[in-house]
Amino acid sequence: MDRIADAIRDADAILVGAGAGLSTAAGFAYAGKRFDDNFADFRDAYGITDMYSGGFYPFPDEESLWAWWSRSILLNRYDCPVGQPYLDLLHMLRGRDYFVLTTNVDHQFQRAGIDHDRLFYTQGDYGLLQCSKPCHKATYDNEGLIRHMVAEQSDLRVPRELVPHCSRCGAPMSLNLRCDDTFVEDEGWHAAAKRYDDFLREHRHDRIVLLEVGVGGNTPGIIKYPFWRMAAQNRHATYVQLNKGEVLAPSQLERQSVILDCDAAKALSSVRVRLG
Repeated sequence: MDRIADAIRDADAILVGAGAGLSTAAGFAYAGKRFDDNFADFRDAYGITDMYSGGFYPFPDEESLWAWWSRSILLNRYDCPVGQPYLDLLHMLRGRDYFVLTTNVDHQFQRAGIDHDRLFYTQGDYGLLQCSKPCHKATYDNEGLIRHMVAEQSDLRVPRELVPHCSRCGAPMSLNLRCDDTFVEDEGWHAAAKRYDDFLREHRHDRIVLLEVGVGGNTPGIIKYPFWRMAAQNRHATYVQLNKGEVLAPSQLERQSVILDCDAAKALSSVRVRLG
């Protein structure tokens, strides 16, 4: 923890790469008691065992699909508290030159107060809809519709009139989540991608901390592998990996790395204390 705090204190810049493990560390588990407390009826009716797999379940119709998704989105995007690890990260980053790259779609970074211009959420956002075809490259806020769906659903279905359809082509709307090649990268997505590229270019030779938190093996090409490459190409970089039960890094990075198999929430809290 002292090494991490010292590296952050001395760094010219900090790049955070965050995966689902960060929200799990914050207490927002997709399985277990939290799932059973909120989805016991879906579990009993369909045999779904967790919120992640439920997102891929072949529901019989759009009304059932949106009953599931509206409840999941309300729980994980709108009505959950801001996780303490996100607040600890914000405290650590405040006053420093930083950028955040995340595969998370639960909006926790934004709600914690991370500067929108220093954030790239590559895989979408639970709070956005898009045309499922997609016939155009735009996204739409969904909070009002989601709350209406949850309030009006019964027997694991939403009313037919609440099922969203594209105003341009009439196709069903879907969530702006990267699951296949229909994912919409809208203007905001491309602007964030450019800001991320600019940040990398500006600091490619600087003393930079590559802080990877809660990143597993599902999509290593987005955060993990690029962080390894950046560390290998910059002898001034410090690569930090915080994860529970799934840690690894190339042996070539041993002298530049701090690798901890740990509870990310406790680790971030400890580093925050050391930074003061």
